[in-house]
Amino acid sequence: MEHQHAQITVLNDIKRDEFLSKVYPKREPVILRGLDIGPCTQKWTVPYLALTGGKKEVKLHVSSVCQMNFIDKNFIYRSLPFNEFVERASREENTQYFIDSTEKYYLRALGDDPRNDVANIANHFADLSADVRIPEYYEDSQFFSSVFRIASKGTQLWTHYDVMDNLLIQVIGRKKVVLFAPKDVDYLYMSGDKSRILDVDSPDLLKFPKFAQARRVEGYLEPGDVLFIPALWFHNMTYVDFGVAVNVFWRHLDAKFYDTKDPYGNKDLLPAQRATQIVDRALKALEELPEEYQDFYARRLCDRIRSKACKDAEDNR
Repeated sequence: MEHQHAQITVLNDIKRDEFLSKVYPKREPVILRGLDIGPCTQKWTVPYLALTGGKKEVKLHVSSVCQMNFIDKNFIYRSLPFNEFVERASREENTQYFIDSTEKYYLRALGDDPRNDVANIANHFADLSADVRIPEYYEDSQFFSSVFRIASKGTQLWTHYDVMDNLLIQVIGRKKVVLFAPKDVDYLYMSGDKSRILDVDSPDLLKFPKFAQARRVEGYLEPGDVLFIPALWFHNMTYVDFGVAVNVFWRHLDAKFYDTKDPYGNKDLLPAQRATQIVDRALKALEELPEEYQDFYARRLCDRIRSKACKDAEDNR
């Protein structure tokens, strides 16, 4: 089956009220073009970033290949002063390196205490933060984090979903974006919140045959573009150029649903965590039965969950 493609909708000069009343309720990704995101697109040259960001130590993903895989960990973690990292990441080849001269770098900025501090560019890179104007598409009380993301040209990041709505503000460089709707989870061969399919452009359909049924939505972010990614939409990012972005997350549901012991903001919602634990106990109970009985009752449980909880259950019958 030929893979299904669609283009991400691009909207120009959308005002706040129009976004919140007409775009946001649709729960679909859009590229917002022509927004005022501040002087960062002009000011953030490599020398300016290095000078203004300073020598603060940052923890990096470093890989000898472009496609970084969080499941198999085909990268290492290393630390560098921010200014040195920016200079290395902006070059395609370096004389100083950890693995080899063409290694790829990726920064997902953390808090000062990664176990407890939520990333906030205003706190951890205050001078650079002053150059960015974040669209006001949520209430201050809903704000969760603002994440600095910087990567080498050619870096491709694993497909995953987030549990919060977010805006990806592309400041420097072009970025290719591929997304899949939440209902395509059946075709993405999940491991936790990440897909095991690393190469979404040339997938191994013998190993992952159901992936052919997934409907991908794709597009390119230009400097100054803002991508709205609704919660649970899967996304895969490729840095066409050396890229710099600011990613802002907010709690769009009631705060009671979110895990308060989650500085990254990527743990499943609390009711979903409880449901997963219940399913794990159910599977453990079925192990007491002979194999043919396990198979029979597992299928009945799957059918019951689909008929009760999946919105498209009737369409699949």
